[in-house]
Amino acid sequence: MAATGSKSVLFVCLGNICRSPIAEAVFTKMATDAGGVDKWRIDSAATSTYEIGNPPDHRGQACMKSHDVPMKHVARQVTKDDFQSFEYILCMDENNLSELNRKAKQVKDSQAKIELLGSYDPQKQRIIKDPYYGSDDDFEKVYEQCVRCCKAFLEQNS
Repeated sequence: MAATGSKSVLFVCLGNICRSPIAEAVFTKMATDAGGVDKWRIDSAATSTYEIGNPPDHRGQACMKSHDVPMKHVARQVTKDDFQSFEYILCMDENNLSELNRKAKQVKDSQAKIELLGSYDPQKQRIIKDPYYGSDDDFEKVYEQCVRCCKAFLEQNS
């Protein structure tokens, strides 16, 4: 998790070992490169309990390493506090979105703006597909989508 700042974003996918840690790492590097990482609190989490405590998928780690994007994360599940403490919760697909909206309704004073990360994609690819059962190429596609989306999100929120 990056430094605590005045802005905050939580990236969410099903297990928090593929898409959301990639998005977290990409966004953290972009914010760092732009000189503004200290203004952000950045993290990622899962809607499920499947992978809690596990590191990111080895294929995602290899993809990030090939792009010189540092990645350090341990999977965790979204908490009620996340809905109160994060300004943005950006998720990867419609299932994540509906689960997050369901959970947000159970939280008093939910402040988070819950959106698809893909809603920021200039190429209009709104869904970032889970690469877990796919190939290295699928992880590369996730990386490329995250780069486009995170760049647009950062530009809108700088």
